Amino acid sequence: MESRIALIGIIVTDVTQSAKLNAILSEFGQFIIGRMGLPHHKHGGEELAIISVAVEAPQPKISALSGKLGMLEGVTAKVIYAG
Repeated sequence: MESRIALIGIIVTDVTQSAKLNAILSEFGQFIIGRMGLPHHKHGGEELAIISVAVEAPQPKISALSGKLGMLEGVTAKVIYAG
């Protein structure tokens, strides 16, 4: 199956989900090219995280990863494909 390159943008508004999120990313670790996480404190002291994950994998694997992330409460994930 042909691999594709994609960027998964993740917004975490419930940081208590971080352990579950990291477990999912570890499960798909063989496909991850790189990852960047940015913590952010919103007005009012609320915390959120902005994460970008570059992947190279067959499209069904990318969809599975994004879907699992998006099923976590307080986590939103969107995929952008190259070309």
